[in-house]
Amino acid sequence: MLPAPLLFLMHCMVSLRRRIKTLATKMVITSGNEEDRGRQEKENKEESILAMLGIIGTILNLIVIIFVYIYTTL
Repeated sequence: MLPAPLLFLMHCMVSLRRRIKTLATKMVITSGNEEDRGRQEKENKEESILAMLGIIGTILNLIVIIFVYIYTTL
């Protein structure tokens, strides 16, 4: 069985992923130009990818901190 902090982090990741997906579906493109729409959609996709990478990096850093703490207390 996984330790409680790791389960909590996994739960946070899943809920954050759901929130990002619902936020992305609620966004409305207001520009009238097709080129602007394509560019804006591409930027939105890039931003969501970068946000997810940042979240994953933060979670991995927390996991490393937990393991280092456990290792140093043994």
